[in-house]
Amino acid sequence: MRVMLKARFDTEKSNEAIRSGTLGKLMQSSMEQIKPEAAYFTTDNGHRTCYMVFDMQDSSQMPAIAEPFFLELGADITYTPVMNPEDMQKGLAALGR
Repeated sequence: MRVMLKARFDTEKSNEAIRSGTLGKLMQSSMEQIKPEAAYFTTDNGHRTCYMVFDMQDSSQMPAIAEPFFLELGADITYTPVMNPEDMQKGLAALGR
């Protein structure tokens, strides 16, 4: 299932990760692990935030993906099912209208 991961980082912990050089390494290893089709980095309510859209094969992947963000960055994590335009068309076609 295609999902969007939102990871909003704690400011102090992410400041420390930047100073120590570990933030870039964490992001690189996370992206290698989940192979997102898209990744974006921004701020949300004053916190560094990343959004990654990827295919989650099984919900049992959730802890392995989220734990590095929790442990290293004190992140708030959300997973949201999402659709691309083709998924939406397929879903609408299944309505039979």
